[in-house]
Amino acid sequence: MDKYLSVGGKCVTEKVIEKSRFIATSCHVEGEEQAKAFVEEVRKQYRDATHNCYAYIADEKGNFMRFSDDGEPQGTAGMPMLEVIKANNLKQTAVVVTRYFGGIKLGAGGLVRAYSGAVAENISSAKKVCYQPCTQNEYVADYPSTDALLRYFSENDCTVVDTVYADKVRFIVSVKSEMVTSFNSALINKLNGRVEINPLGEFIFPFDI
Repeated sequence: MDKYLSVGGKCVTEKVIEKSRFIATSCHVEGEEQAKAFVEEVRKQYRDATHNCYAYIADEKGNFMRFSDDGEPQGTAGMPMLEVIKANNLKQTAVVVTRYFGGIKLGAGGLVRAYSGAVAENISSAKKVCYQPCTQNEYVADYPSTDALLRYFSENDCTVVDTVYADKVRFIVSVKSEMVTSFNSALINKLNGRVEINPLGEFIFPFDI
């Protein structure tokens, strides 16, 4: 699993060019089904618009790409929008640009600039997240080591998910996978080996950037 960038949540921005109103809506999506559902949701919201053009990269590898000009001249909307998403190295990201025609034709070059510019401004305003592989471990120690463990966790980049107090104290902790080896080694040294580490699995987690 490799880390990748995406937008976090939904972002809506708007601009007016030559009396035409362009509304850009971006959203994080996971797979084609979510991407299609998002596009349809925006289309319904702006069902009276002249065009609802879209572009998305639906997977985390950047291989599943789709776009639509939705009635605009071929190559003037969807593809330029997709290129902006790619230029920002975003994955699992969908954008719809809604246009309300204002009566002034922009020409092919003007449309490309309008749609790509609308997406660029939207992505610039949107929250970004970095999806990274994380490893979840169980750390087991005797009660006298509890304070040292808590101090170590608070001083390092990790998330304590759960704590169980039984015959021993057990912490469920998530750590970025790229850091877990050094994280565990330093902890073992700090406690002079008085900690048991049990791997529980690996998953992808979105970190704010």
